[in-house]
Amino acid sequence: MFGSRKKRPKDGGGEHRYYLLPGMGRSNRRYRSKIRLWSIIAGIIGSALIGLALWLFNR
Repeated sequence: MFGSRKKRPKDGGGEHRYYLLPGMGRSNRRYRSKIRLWSIIAGIIGSALIGLALWLFNR
């Protein structure tokens, strides 16, 4: 899947990034991607349940 391969820093590059605001680090990106995944899963399940309920009511 996209983004599954980890990029290695260049020699001497290291993790020298400047973040403008707190919470913009690697751990926050991992947390947000986890939240995004579970939101998509919940949306698919929720829409399937609503579709099933509408189908049963119109049957």
